[in-house]
Amino acid sequence: MFGGIRATTIAALLVSMPHMAAGQDAVVRAGPMVGYSEMREVALWVQTVQEADVKFVYWDVSNPAERFETAEVRTSAADVFAVELTAELLEPGRHYGYEVHVDGQVAPRPWTLEFQTQALWQWREDPPDFRFVIGSCFYVNDPPYDRPGDPYGQGHEILAAISAADPDAMLWMGDNVYLREADWYSRSGILYRYAHTRAFAGLQPLLGNVHHYATWDDHDYGPDNSDWTWREKETTRVAFDLFWANPSSGTPEFGGITTSFQWGDAEFFLIDDRWHRSSENRTSGREMLGPQFDWLIDALASSRSTFKFVVSGSQVLNPEARWENYSTFPEERGRLLSAIEENDIPGVIFLTGDVHYSVLSQLPRRGTYPLYDLTVSPLTAGPTTTDDETNGNHLRMPGTLYADRNFATLDFSGPRRDRVLTITIWRTDGTQVWSTEIRATDLR
Repeated sequence: MFGGIRATTIAALLVSMPHMAAGQDAVVRAGPMVGYSEMREVALWVQTVQEADVKFVYWDVSNPAERFETAEVRTSAADVFAVELTAELLEPGRHYGYEVHVDGQVAPRPWTLEFQTQALWQWREDPPDFRFVIGSCFYVNDPPYDRPGDPYGQGHEILAAISAADPDAMLWMGDNVYLREADWYSRSGILYRYAHTRAFAGLQPLLGNVHHYATWDDHDYGPDNSDWTWREKETTRVAFDLFWANPSSGTPEFGGITTSFQWGDAEFFLIDDRWHRSSENRTSGREMLGPQFDWLIDALASSRSTFKFVVSGSQVLNPEARWENYSTFPEERGRLLSAIEENDIPGVIFLTGDVHYSVLSQLPRRGTYPLYDLTVSPLTAGPTTTDDETNGNHLRMPGTLYADRNFATLDFSGPRRDRVLTITIWRTDGTQVWSTEIRATDLR
């Protein structure tokens, strides 16, 4: 993908980058990271400092003497020395320890390295209880390229609080990397930014034993408020795929990074709110989903999951048509809400980020269940300094607006016929802001 002189230049740039991660050594730049989990396989990711032979060795924690290995591959400058490998033919509902081997030697990490496979519960037992963490807007400071003044990224202790929450998986809802002005128009700059953010010291333990899924928003796609015309969108798509281990990325029909996955009795539909997005200055016929629209409605209608989460970097239900929320796309937004109702799709909840505050919005609907939009933002970027953009949101639920750095946990529990989703917002130090429950029986 990035061959020849350009790849050599990127390689030199990465090698010269100061080591950032606690415990980093001469061979591992960032990670390892645990990606998607299925019943029989799991994705594992790592980035080395330079070209090297890499494989993962793993074992069931109940039988550590029996070892298994992934394929061994050689990292390359063409892929900024990042590699994703698959642990295959695993057993469902098991926990595994693992280690990364670089050039035939174990690269020790001073934190726990574990992954898990999803349980085979269908037709056998109630869905498992599990916990997700969600958040958006993760900023790692880089003074030579940051704007002057106080550091924009703060509160990075939130990463330790997320680890302490002991989630099964984490869902990154966009602005996971903040491309700077100096990065936008060069492959080397874009790849440097992704690598710089991924190598942040406090992030490494969280990467190593929590499964990670991601979508993007404008700042990891391109400039602020960028749309489908962004010149380097193919470059940022390649960078995104190099640094995240989602189960898939886009489709041949409409490109981008759209994907979906299941965990227990929940299904997550990660839409791409940038690839087809109309200009914010266009006055008519604006759309955000484009050809994803029919895919999303059919996927929701086909899903048998109790909870169906539509994940987007842009708020969906906030009726205040400001900034970049879906209300600035009134025709397409109206079509989406109508299609969910007309097709009688149960269990739909929106998960969104972007706006640098958190809030739970509720849209009552006559004759059917209310729709919810849980916005969670920011993780470490600067929180909003005004609530002007929230004043018009008459759908926000009392007591749920929080305008400081935070993350949310989604806890799923209860028997199959009475599942409960517990939503909790947490401060950077791990103390609770608010919590509420949504019962599956109330989403039908």
